[in-house]
Amino acid sequence: MDQFALRDGVLHAEDIPLPRLAEEIGTPVYVYSRAMLEAHAREFRDALKDVPKKHLAFAIKSNPNLGVLRVLARQGYGADVVSGGELERAIAAGMAPDDIVFSGVGKTRAELALGLDRGIGQFNIEHEAEGVALAEIALQKEMTARAVLRVNPDVDAGTHAKISTGKADNKFGVGIDVAPAMFDRLAALPGLQMRGIAVHIGSQLTSLDPLEAAFERLGRLIADLRAAGHSITHVDLGGGLGVSYKPEDNPPSMAAYGAMVARVTKDWDVTLMFEPGRVIAGNTGVLLTEVLWVKPGATNPFVIVDAAMNDLARPALYDAYHDFVAVQPTGEKMTASIVGPVCETGDTFARDRVTDAVEPGDLAVFRTAGAYGATMASTYNSRSLVPEVLVDGDRYVVVADRIAAGTIMAAERVPDWID
Repeated sequence: MDQFALRDGVLHAEDIPLPRLAEEIGTPVYVYSRAMLEAHAREFRDALKDVPKKHLAFAIKSNPNLGVLRVLARQGYGADVVSGGELERAIAAGMAPDDIVFSGVGKTRAELALGLDRGIGQFNIEHEAEGVALAEIALQKEMTARAVLRVNPDVDAGTHAKISTGKADNKFGVGIDVAPAMFDRLAALPGLQMRGIAVHIGSQLTSLDPLEAAFERLGRLIADLRAAGHSITHVDLGGGLGVSYKPEDNPPSMAAYGAMVARVTKDWDVTLMFEPGRVIAGNTGVLLTEVLWVKPGATNPFVIVDAAMNDLARPALYDAYHDFVAVQPTGEKMTASIVGPVCETGDTFARDRVTDAVEPGDLAVFRTAGAYGATMASTYNSRSLVPEVLVDGDRYVVVADRIAAGTIMAAERVPDWID
């Protein structure tokens, strides 16, 4: 159930009217619904009911807020991390180290050592040199690192080029054709327990076909590795399932995904590992903003809001769509470009879009902003870092403060040798 709904003509987050949050916290501000986070976490787990052995790890890169992570930890989720900082966040949020999977193509030796010291459950090795380094560090610490090898199945996910990760020319994983020999060499290294393989072909997938094709190739690789004498007990299927950004979007349901996975993997006899991110958090958050000005344009007006590309970067990075709706809609519509105050033409959320009619001082939200929103925010143009709020029924907590430009400037230094 959508927890961002109109009540008496006013958009609410669960039981809290959004104008109240704007008045008490200010705008722009990210607003998350605890109820929706929990509902999506349960729905994803329930969709995998026919998978006998599974491990669920939330992709922290999609939303690393400690409050959000604590909610998901209470739902039994571990963490998929791609940096030492994310690893520490996962532990701080109450996620068990043994439930942490360390992914990422550029782990440093210090991060590999940190993962070992924290006792994480699994390293997803991206290339042979990384596996050799991990084995060396583990031996120095008189430990054994549990690991899988990430393979690149050369499958086009059909998503945006900048978030595609499973094609041969992407930087992630090793070619599926060279994986068996590489697995042989890594499995022979003392300090490594090579227990399986991993795949992740991209993000915001809107069809199950590419996933199924990748999983079928994985199944053949599992059979080849076992025929070579290897024990394959864990297979990481990654994440990537898409969500609805546009009202007309119709991505695959979690239930359909779960049914496909159960069918394709029924004979694998492994623990399947999943790293959902966007599909859990995406629709559980909005970016609340105030309209500053409505400026006439050559063809259509510009609606200038106080949120900007530094607060929500996806439209500038990927031409991504976020639905823009008024908090107190009148029923009237307008055609306008929605833009922010940053000094770049790229600071554009929508071009010539039919949207709710708004005036200066009105509140509006960018929907489906719970994933890859606040985590990608910056202080470009010396703007404050956007705050985050978690709502639970009729109560809320600011789970990340607005960090003012002055606070950020206080961390900088002018050398005393500059006159």
